[in-house]
Amino acid sequence: MIMPLEELINYHANNYELAVAVTRRAFQLAVLKTPEVEKNNGKVVSLAAQQVFGKQVDYRFIVS
Repeated sequence: MIMPLEELINYHANNYELAVAVTRRAFQLAVLKTPEVEKNNGKVVSLAAQQVFGKQVDYRFIVS
């Protein structure tokens, strides 16, 4: 699985939110060590980006 470059280029929303969402999901994947991570040769950032862009993972930020 590769990094979704086309989606990154065409992304026009808040880049900071995207970076935080992908980073947090990558951390979760690294800790969980799911079969998806094993299948992706341990490349959690590209898998996290695929999941965020593919709407497999929903995220929201809570401002306190």
